[in-house]
Amino acid sequence: MIKLSRVHGMAPREVAAMKDYIEMLSDSVYELNGSLEEMNRSGSKDSELVINDIQTWVSSAMTDEDTCSEGFVNDPKMKSMVRGKIVNVAHLTSNALALINSYASFSKQET
Repeated sequence: MIKLSRVHGMAPREVAAMKDYIEMLSDSVYELNGSLEEMNRSGSKDSELVINDIQTWVSSAMTDEDTCSEGFVNDPKMKSMVRGKIVNVAHLTSNALALINSYASFSKQET
């Protein structure tokens, strides 16, 4: 990160925001992995509880992704660049949540 900041002439505040950005994306990956693990164990638990857990983790991942660009409020160019990098991930996460919510609705109708 320090090398990157020197090459791109980033201010200390931008470096701190970039570190936060990387940490939040790491949190998103952790939360999404937790969702996958929970889906794999779904046979051993109440399915409604499993769906609620998965919805929570995926929603949290979306929040982390959305929060990433907030640290670059004083640098619109950097904020735009960071936002551009996470848009695809945010769309995929949003689609995953939509599918999970649809499945949850379908499951409730079945019971």
